[in-house]
Amino acid sequence: MEQNYLETGEAEQLTVEQAIANLRQKEDLGARYYAAWWLGRFRVKEPEAIDVLLMALEDESDRAPDGGYPLRRNAARALGKLEDERAVPPLIRCLEFPDFYVREAAAQALEMLSDSRAIPALVQLLEGGVAKAQFVPGKPHLVQPYEAIIEALGTIRATEAIPLIKPFIGHPVEKVKYAAARAMYQLTSDSVYGEILIQALAGDDLQLRRSALMDLGAIGYLPAGSAIAETLAENSMKLIALKGLLEEEINQNGNQAFELTQESIKVMELMDSLL
Repeated sequence: MEQNYLETGEAEQLTVEQAIANLRQKEDLGARYYAAWWLGRFRVKEPEAIDVLLMALEDESDRAPDGGYPLRRNAARALGKLEDERAVPPLIRCLEFPDFYVREAAAQALEMLSDSRAIPALVQLLEGGVAKAQFVPGKPHLVQPYEAIIEALGTIRATEAIPLIKPFIGHPVEKVKYAAARAMYQLTSDSVYGEILIQALAGDDLQLRRSALMDLGAIGYLPAGSAIAETLAENSMKLIALKGLLEEEINQNGNQAFELTQESIKVMELMDSLL
């Protein structure tokens, strides 16, 4: 069998066959964890790779000191990148799993797969609204991965979730608030939500500014171009966000010939100025 090598300068060189074999074995948990990441990182879409990742999604052997399931988390993230609809039902089941970070990884994966079958289960996790969306005592996270859940519903275009998502604009956790603004813009095209994210670019916290940059790029809010370019953040992240603005406009034109508007030309000029 021809060996299929994939590598980066930083990642350990593996063949696809080795990665699959590493994930099948039970003794070396570190090798299994790395193999799940590797298969997702290099978008290995072979049926056998999907099979072993689906098996890893139900793994009981890899347990963290806090009781979490690291391998399940990595398998969920990888499956989100591989565009195989077989992963949708198992990932939906993961939304009920006790490990917060498995639920988060599953929601993120379902966003990447953008399958409407996930909507009812994602909506169910928003029950209780903002009042229930509190921190778990003694933990650094909320009772549900609301940021990932809301972003998934926005990407999947779950308009039926608008009444549940809108109140999260008032959530005290900024990233959850930004996720709600992002989703509400995707679901309504109302510029008021894009402006919330533009305002976030002027905040004091660099991590939150980065988050707002990525959100604006994801929704392709074209009026944000100048604000993105002026944000106190890395040029690389600003370029990613500006690229998202252009890509969204191109996608909206579908198969029609894309004609550059003045705003899109301005975004391209802003990108040039950051290079």
